Amino acid sequence: MELPVWFEISTFVGLTVLLLADLALVVRRPHEPSVKEATAWVVFYVALALAFGGIVLAVTNGQFATEFYAGWLTEYSLSVDNLFVFVIIMARFRVPRKLQQEVLMVGIIIALVLRGLFILAGAAVIERFIWVFFLFGAFLVYTAINLVRHREEDEDYEENGLIRRMRKVLPMTQDFHDSKIRVVQDGKKLWTPMIVVFLALGTTDLLFALDSIPAIFGLTREPFIVFTANIFALMGLRQLYFLLGGLLKRLVYLSLGLAVILAFIGVKLILEALHENQYPFAGEREPLESIPAIPTWLSLTVILVVLLVATVASLIKTRGEVPDAEGAAIDPAVTDTGEPGRPGALTEDEQRARAATGEDPHRTS
Repeated sequence: MELPVWFEISTFVGLTVLLLADLALVVRRPHEPSVKEATAWVVFYVALALAFGGIVLAVTNGQFATEFYAGWLTEYSLSVDNLFVFVIIMARFRVPRKLQQEVLMVGIIIALVLRGLFILAGAAVIERFIWVFFLFGAFLVYTAINLVRHREEDEDYEENGLIRRMRKVLPMTQDFHDSKIRVVQDGKKLWTPMIVVFLALGTTDLLFALDSIPAIFGLTREPFIVFTANIFALMGLRQLYFLLGGLLKRLVYLSLGLAVILAFIGVKLILEALHENQYPFAGEREPLESIPAIPTWLSLTVILVVLLVATVASLIKTRGEVPDAEGAAIDPAVTDTGEPGRPGALTEDEQRARAATGEDPHRTS
């Protein structure tokens, strides 16, 4: 069964309107949301994703709905694991707290556009070369092994080549000017650090997508499901950023759980490629019925169980600890100096990020 074209079009129109409305709200009233507000929005977007899966079930069949839920859960869990890097980026560029909502929103929109291109390219490759699942599967297993090997290491952020190049060639102001990306100073048009932050978040998310996109293609080959799962996973990420904050450090087993999920999907992809039995330059072949194909419902079950176990085990492990970076000591003498987007003194966010990882929050070099 194929997805109705009218359903795909109406879904994308509706999601576009929702994203633009969300962006308009953020731009009109820049502020740091309270825990209550962030919680309400996270619940709203989670409920929206669950409802959308129900609509998919009503419009099509259980297969597509199961694929959506499995894909959304996978993307959402991987996004949560990447949130701490966003915290570091905000601190590194010294983004004022009241502007962080807008920064995250624009960064997410950029990420969605880049992911959309990535998804289209991936779908085209898979359509023609099913054996690429061997590469995807091997890459996911490799990523899972690396997650296990480096799970004790702190997250860090290194500027990519594009960001470093922009810093060198663009005439840029020293300070943020609200959310503007261009201003006029002394008769000269200058960029602000905001443009660098926008692209830093968007391009960093694309790097994260290198493992998440192959993972979701291991759950469904339908580009519409892949893209909508990504949209719903990223839409609530902004509010989740403010809701979790330093609590991210309590999820000590999340990386291990994600490693299990990625390894499982990697093996699923390899088995599926073996089952299809199609190789380059080998001509048409009959599927190998002796190779089992892992059903999507089993994938969804595994993802749910692993995430539940990882979360509960993490909370039990860190019970009684106080890893919340929001409670870290902040030295005003350190935060009152330094330039936005430049190396130097640490802001409150950077001190909190360092405190959450066990580093000295007052060290500036």
